[in-house]
Amino acid sequence: MTTSRTRKKGAGFPSPDLVRAVLKGHSGLGLAFAALLYLICLTGTIAVFANEFYRWENPDAERMEIISADAVQAAYRAAMDRAKGPVEHVFVLMPSKDRPWPTLRVDTEDGTRTSWMVDGTGRITGELRESWTHFLTRLHINLHLPQSWGIFIVGLSGVALLSSLISGLLAHPRIFRDAFHLRLGGSRRVQEADLHNRIGVWALPFHITVSLTGALLGLSTVIIGSIGLAVFQGDTAKVYAIFTPPHPAEDTRPAQPIDLRPLFAKVAERAPGAPISYLVVEHPTEQGAAAMFEVERGTSRIANSDVYAFDRAGTLYYQQQAARNNVGQQILGSLGPLHFGWFGGGIVKIAYGLLGLGLTYLAAGGVHIWLARRRDKGRPAPGWERVWAAIVWGQPLALTCAAIAALFTAAAALPIWAWAAVSLAALGAAAALSPASLSRIGRNGTGALLIALAIGHSVLFGTNEAMALIVDGSLGLLGAGLLAVSTVSQGGGRLKNA
Repeated sequence: MTTSRTRKKGAGFPSPDLVRAVLKGHSGLGLAFAALLYLICLTGTIAVFANEFYRWENPDAERMEIISADAVQAAYRAAMDRAKGPVEHVFVLMPSKDRPWPTLRVDTEDGTRTSWMVDGTGRITGELRESWTHFLTRLHINLHLPQSWGIFIVGLSGVALLSSLISGLLAHPRIFRDAFHLRLGGSRRVQEADLHNRIGVWALPFHITVSLTGALLGLSTVIIGSIGLAVFQGDTAKVYAIFTPPHPAEDTRPAQPIDLRPLFAKVAERAPGAPISYLVVEHPTEQGAAAMFEVERGTSRIANSDVYAFDRAGTLYYQQQAARNNVGQQILGSLGPLHFGWFGGGIVKIAYGLLGLGLTYLAAGGVHIWLARRRDKGRPAPGWERVWAAIVWGQPLALTCAAIAALFTAAAALPIWAWAAVSLAALGAAAALSPASLSRIGRNGTGALLIALAIGHSVLFGTNEAMALIVDGSLGLLGAGLLAVSTVSQGGGRLKNA
């Protein structure tokens, strides 16, 4: 009978040996990707508000709810006339609630991309300012590395994050039972561990959603290549054809730029009253020119857009209605909105922002716990403590400096250099300063510069755009909050030492 009880007790899942092994793997995986995960989570949290930052960078853009086909045609021809070289694609982003003005991007065959803002008549009013937003989103998507490599590394980090979440659950069998149990005010390691575990549980659906969608987006090329190899003898074009519109028949003979106005009319016939979100014109000055329209259908689906593609003669050669999407198309169309929170308006974005901060804290807190555990065991790692403090508080400081640099240029190069210089300077300072000093300098510097950024933007660009005012106010409040936290922390430290 005793033997039976012993076997029953030892047969539980997960076993102590499994818990120890998984915990070791959880720690190792988190440490291996710690800096990357922290940077990706931090930039992803900010990138949720990319459209708000576009409005912040372009407060003088003429706001509108709709733009006519004649105005789009005029803007498209004007943008074509300004292109320096043969045009390969023209992207027209129509006005929306998130970005209440149209923009056109012209891609030339030599790889040059130029984005323009236009007014309600189709007149070009200036080049789109997007240095900060472009810097931020590309840092999150591909770390400003060569695109294929950068996206792959970010996707791999998404896999690491998802694996860390799963291993964290297995390594802490009581994590759901103790979901609302917090031990505050005692050992810093215990307090950090409890906060780390509680935030991990409270927002687990969000954490899994963004890590899974991020992994799928980042590794999509690898996934499609694998499917092509397994199913279509390596022909990835057949895999893409399942999910995306086909390219038009190639005909490189020169021709006048394709006229978009009759195509707008054909879209209106097929989707009466439905707003066009964007359109893409391929090879507009060739006989093989074509235009693809994406039309919002206003359904409850996250992927709720119809697609219509026409050739130069106005013949419909492809259509895909959201109501008839296969499972793969629904998943593919939902990945981006689910990952960034771009599917439910401002409330969802704010929720994603707060939850993203929690995920960023998870990425930073795991290393703090590991460092505190080493110190408690008499094996401190002061060098790594300094390096980690430089990363955790150096990145907010570097990103703020990049945003300030973007006030003075429409190109993304200066923000990249500003971010890189401050990041390297913070790591260099880790050789001489203590973790507490690095944290204090980073926190105070970020707070002060955020306030300066908000004031500087208002002075340089005015206060005519409501969203720009909201962004400036939020930046100022965030900066003041960081300074207040730093003041309270310093005061608490002095009282403790008194």
